Amino acid sequence: MAERTAAVNRDTLETQISVEVNLDGAGKGQFDTGVPFLEHMMDQIARHGMIDMNVTCNGDTQIDDHHSVEDIGITLGQAIAQAVGDKKGIRRYGHAYVPLDEALSRVVIDFSGRPGLIMEIPFTQKRVGNFDTELFWEFFQGFVNHAQVTLHIDCLRGFNAHHQIETVFKAFGRALRMALEEDPRMAGQMPSTKGTL
Repeated sequence: MAERTAAVNRDTLETQISVEVNLDGAGKGQFDTGVPFLEHMMDQIARHGMIDMNVTCNGDTQIDDHHSVEDIGITLGQAIAQAVGDKKGIRRYGHAYVPLDEALSRVVIDFSGRPGLIMEIPFTQKRVGNFDTELFWEFFQGFVNHAQVTLHIDCLRGFNAHHQIETVFKAFGRALRMALEEDPRMAGQMPSTKGTL
């Protein structure tokens, strides 16, 4: 496969974002977004997805974190879509179950070309520190709309909200890694009977 990297900038009146990704990296992440808990979660994506990521955001966090979180999801989705290219030779589907103490989550992804998000996380708290847990819907919705993927996220159990969220992000990274891997038996073929994704 050719080098699978991308760099995307997104500038609005609310946020200025830069995202660089290498889908075949070593799992190294650098983050400067003004949203520390999201940075901790994106580090899980990088580490468990073996994706090198550099994400910077200057957003209107003096209002709240909403615009930054949503727009980072959008820009990350754009970068991954650009890096994966025509999708020939990839496995296309990925899934992972990840536990963290009492919490367990499952994530399933399909690089289908059709955006869709099903997310069932029965958050036990509305906030983790200063972070509003509802913003994770915005992050993942932005991601699926612009990566053009179908994504199912289920937190199957857990009572610590931090653990619930961390298992989701670790599982998301591992599902991404599986879906984006080169399948030697598909060498250069489109993983679809349609002939396109």
